[in-house]
This record gives sequence, C-alpha cells and structure tokens, in this order.
Amino acid sequence: MSQEFFSGSKLRALLGIKLGVLFQHAPRSYNLAVPSVSGTSVLELPSISIVTPSYNQGQFIERTVRSVLDQGYSNLEMIVQDNCSADNTDAVMRSIKSRSVRYFRERDGGQADAINRGFEKTAGEIMCYLNSDDVLMPGTLDRVGRFFADHPEVDVLYGNRLIIDETDALVGEWVLPYHDGELLRRVDYVPQETLFWRRSLWSRAGGRVDDKLAFAMDWDLLLRFAEADARFVHLPDFLGGFRVHAAQKTSSHYQKIGVHEMRIIRNRYAPRAFGKAFMPIRHCLFLLKHIYSTRNGGLR
Repeated sequence: MSQEFFSGSKLRALLGIKLGVLFQHAPRSYNLAVPSVSGTSVLELPSISIVTPSYNQGQFIERTVRSVLDQGYSNLEMIVQDNCSADNTDAVMRSIKSRSVRYFRERDGGQADAINRGFEKTAGEIMCYLNSDDVLMPGTLDRVGRFFADHPEVDVLYGNRLIIDETDALVGEWVLPYHDGELLRRVDYVPQETLFWRRSLWSRAGGRVDDKLAFAMDWDLLLRFAEADARFVHLPDFLGGFRVHAAQKTSSHYQKIGVHEMRIIRNRYAPRAFGKAFMPIRHCLFLLKHIYSTRNGGLR
C-alpha cells in the first residue's frame, strides 16, 4: 500500500487513518441504520447476480448466504461455487432452501477461476462477488439496485466497509471520502465486498477476472473497468462487512504473494506522467478527507 505521506503505523493511528487497518479496536456490538431509499419502484429494479467462491469456509458460509437472502431483494440470483471443500460446507449449503441460491461443488483453479465459473452461470444486469466469509449489510441490495436504476450513466459503485470478527462483532470500519480514479492507479482502497458493476461493463472489460492473480484480482478488475471508461461512484453507506479471522487468505498470503502482485499491477497501470508527479499530494489530500469523513460519518 502506498504511504508517501503519513507513513508508519503509529503516526497513521495517531492521525486517525483507518484505511488499510483491519484490527482497529476491541470487539463490540453495533447498530447500523438501513440506508434510506426512494425513487424507482420495486418492479423496475435491475436483476442482481452474486457469486461466492468458497473453500473450507463452513464456519462462515451460512452467515454469508443469509446476509444476501435476508435482503429480501426479489430479482436476485446467487451462485456458491465451492472447490470441493473438506469441511462441513456441503452439509451447510444443502440445508439452505432457496430458489435464489444455486450451489455448485466442483474443482477449480483457485479463487479467480471459481469467480469466473460462477459468473458464467449468471445473467443478472448487476454483478458482484462476495467472499464466503464476508457479508452484506442490511438494505444494501435495495440501495444498490435503486441507485443503478436511477443513474443509468453509472457503471460501477461501491460503499464503505465494516470490519467484523469471527463472532460478527465490530472491530473496525473504513469510511472513504470520495472516488479518485487517478489515485486508484497507485493504491486500492475500494472495499471489494461493497463493489457492484453492470454486466455491460463486465463484457467491455473482458468478461473475466484475471485467474493468474491469487490476491489482487479485484484491483486489476477495477483498473480494467477504468480502462474501459467506466464511470465510478462511491456511496457514503456501509454496504458490506469484511471478516477478519486467523485462517483468511488476506492475512496469510499478503506478504508472500500480495505485495508482488500489487507491484505488477502498479507497473501495468502506472499513473500518467503528469498525475504521477502530483500523486503524493493527491494521496495526502485523500487521507485528510478520509480522517474528516470518519469522524463525521463513522459509527458511534
């Protein structure tokens, strides 16, 4: 992660910079207001396809699926693409009875391959993938569906992130100030579990996530969306919950694989020369606004 300014974990913590920090405080309960929505009628809401790649997440997979089904979004399909898990995932998934969820148990070539396999089975106008230990926050799909229906010019949207532990207790939050497309070429702060996009854009950008990447395929996908002239919007709502736990790939693979992949992506989509010269200042301003947004828009 780029740290031209505010480098050092102690300084960042002192200033209140929470982006990039997963464990921010002791676990605590929280109350989250459902995002207010208005405008488009339910009958006009777009169809949404959600793919969940899974491997040995039987401890969390039901909570992930329930967080989607409990949205009550009528025009929904969810694909759980499981890589023949050796734990209780199969039993958990077979116990879930919903016409909106389809479960596939087959060998794959890793997370990115599972995501691609899942999306090949879908047809929704709006797409997202939700990892098998993460969750959607209440009201997210209604908020997302209505926003896309009311703003046909928007191709991609994402929101803010809550960070939860194994027991669903709150341990942190990421409140983003705005979308900065040029900064995205240098550092990815977009919370993947809050990310939604149009299928038309997916097709323009190649119709696949890069299965050569094991860690940073979401950042690569975002930058391919940008290369396809997508219009991005950040919503100031908590749309998803990112779960931190001992066995997750994000923790154990970051130093081994993630840093290398992110270096490759930075070189592949390097900021333009003019933009690169001003990137430290741009990043500084973004983080300052993040501090302000967290103090005024975070959970109390």
